[in-house]
Amino acid sequence: TLAYLEEFNKKNGTHLVSASEIHVEPMGAYSYKYKSIDDIEDGATVAIPNDPSNEARALNVLVSAGLTKVKDGELITDITENPKNLQFKELEAAQLPRALDDIDIAVINGNYALDADLDVTKDALFVEDENSQEMKARRNVLAIKEGNESSEKIKDLIEVLTSDDVRTFIEKQYKGAVVPVF
Repeated sequence: TLAYLEEFNKKNGTHLVSASEIHVEPMGAYSYKYKSIDDIEDGATVAIPNDPSNEARALNVLVSAGLTKVKDGELITDITENPKNLQFKELEAAQLPRALDDIDIAVINGNYALDADLDVTKDALFVEDENSQEMKARRNVLAIKEGNESSEKIKDLIEVLTSDDVRTFIEKQYKGAVVPVF
């Protein structure tokens, strides 16, 4: 992702750049108990990822769904409004789909939802908007070494990765769990 690429470059002193945006995997709020956001009861338990990046993302999903408000920070402790008195449980992101039997709602990364046979278009109560400003930094990109942007091989690879055939494959294969952004 663009966010990871920037952090990777800082941490490793590398000079990788984005050659093209390819896809995004929207995070969604799932529940076996509730059928819509409006059904969520006071005091419901919400499981979210326990790593800082995905926790912030999960909280943004809840903010976008109108369930909470968060100040500038991006942690549970930064929640400023919680009108339904949601109770939060932080879990390893990969464990969230399995937690659905024991909690009311889980905000799950697209790849883990896909692995658990959850259909983002049918099963999610609410899904991130892949075109939101927040999601632009979450788009998966083709990362290349700086200076190779004009390489014919890179241009050819971008042409293939952003082709109508790849778009059709992504849309049919992943049914909304992975969304092309080219």
